[in-house]
Amino acid sequence: MKVSLKDLYIEFLLLGIQMLGGGYVLIPLMQKNLIEKRMWITQEELTDFYALSQSIPGIIAANISTFAGYKLRGKTGALIALTGIITSPVISILLIATVIDLLLKISYIQSIFWGVGIAVIILIFLSIKEMWKHSVNDIPTWIIFLTACGLSLFLKISPVYIIIGSMIFGIIVKFIEKRCKKC
Repeated sequence: MKVSLKDLYIEFLLLGIQMLGGGYVLIPLMQKNLIEKRMWITQEELTDFYALSQSIPGIIAANISTFAGYKLRGKTGALIALTGIITSPVISILLIATVIDLLLKISYIQSIFWGVGIAVIILIFLSIKEMWKHSVNDIPTWIIFLTACGLSLFLKISPVYIIIGSMIFGIIVKFIEKRCKKC
């Protein structure tokens, strides 16, 4: 049985419309629609598609749909299934972005976001204060903190490199501490 590209698109479009809650919601929907109703794929194939989708980068729903579409109609089927599953979320995001853009032009809404912005700064400060108590409490953590601040403020080094360097330094410090305890 060869699935038409139109049917493939419509089925994945409908799955995308129903898929509130992310890719995990997609599994029971695919079981019902693709396995039980249409008999396009088997339970084993869906399980394999899910396992593969978990092990590669990307959105689970898009990955599973691409695998299913590929199984049904090759590369074209993969593209059609992917397009179908993402159509609804893309349209939703565009509509929400349009509404938000319109709302942000209203002065009352701007005032609300200004107030929320201040509240967020306070929440970040309180989070830092709490984390500070448990994080920066000895000489090695002070070294990491001061080095990270200096590198980011004065040398404009990417936070990614600073985090990686801090992790490496932390591993080295803990390794040395363990060795010293054994002595």
